[in-house]
Amino acid sequence: MPAIQGKSAAKVLVSGANGYIAIWVVRTLLERGYSVRGTVRSAEKGRHLLDIFKGYGDKIEVVVVEDITTEGAFDEAVKGVDAIAHTASPFHLKAVDPQELIGPAVKGTVGMLASALKNGSSVQRIVVTSSCAAILHVSPEPKVFSEVDWNEQSIKEVGEQGKDASGIAKYRASKTLAERAAWDFYKKHKHEIQWDLAVINPPFVFGPFIHDSPSIDSLNESARVWYSTVAKADAGGRSPEFLATQGSCWIDVRDLAEGHTRAMETPAAGDERIIISVGPFVWQDWIDTANALSPSPIPSHTLPKGVPDGGKGAKHAVYYDTAKEKKIFGLKLRTMEETARDTLADFERRGW
Repeated sequence: MPAIQGKSAAKVLVSGANGYIAIWVVRTLLERGYSVRGTVRSAEKGRHLLDIFKGYGDKIEVVVVEDITTEGAFDEAVKGVDAIAHTASPFHLKAVDPQELIGPAVKGTVGMLASALKNGSSVQRIVVTSSCAAILHVSPEPKVFSEVDWNEQSIKEVGEQGKDASGIAKYRASKTLAERAAWDFYKKHKHEIQWDLAVINPPFVFGPFIHDSPSIDSLNESARVWYSTVAKADAGGRSPEFLATQGSCWIDVRDLAEGHTRAMETPAAGDERIIISVGPFVWQDWIDTANALSPSPIPSHTLPKGVPDGGKGAKHAVYYDTAKEKKIFGLKLRTMEETARDTLADFERRGW
């Protein structure tokens, strides 16, 4: 299957390149020797990207795509690239109309593939950032999910309740529908294209930041939740019971970026959905880990205590089978200690 392994002169298009995950993908690709063309919504957003990667000279370029939902939005951006990482998609839980999330997610994803079909004559591999939100569903009993699972539950909730559906259901439906639309487009046009498709499905993404983040409020949703829960003395007002019982699964953003890069380089990743996850957590696990770090990477803060060890023996609702990732990528994933230390140190450096 097509891949860019060994092509040191390859150029990769990264959409939404100033985003939390995408900018780490850009960095990983540049460190690997590839050239990167990043799309951003405005020239102002591109300046930060060019500034932090200025040492790479002409290996980094930025193009403005103001609205990814516009037909043909990526028609010019895809020209002359060997691979594409499509990461641009809205993530927040405040949407009233589900289409605020679903429309951009689906149109942006299909639009990228359509542009690659039209003008991407040199493209070999397209990697789409999906989510475990497109896989999991709420179950009364603990469940192990794998790449064969699809989140029909959130689509059903949004279809039946519309604006009254929960914010998380709207987000999960957007990720499910966008990924399904990508696979449908790919299968429909497979006889017309020379590239193949790989999809990465991460759970919660944590870790330090290199995108333009002047304040806590400018961080992405998962990072804001992590900060308020793990770095604020009151744990963001969350109860001890919540901290000891609520959580999900997680991955460090740097390992996720490595996964995206390997998805472009590894022939066996073609035509695959691939879950990348360290494993489950409850929030007390992060709090205990942060408090155990010595010396403290964030001495200006009094960290929350919650109920020390209260998460031990927690009953996790969701697990992911990561056998496929281990077989295809074999990533060495960062530990909770590494991610907590580096993230807290980043907060301290920024004076947050």
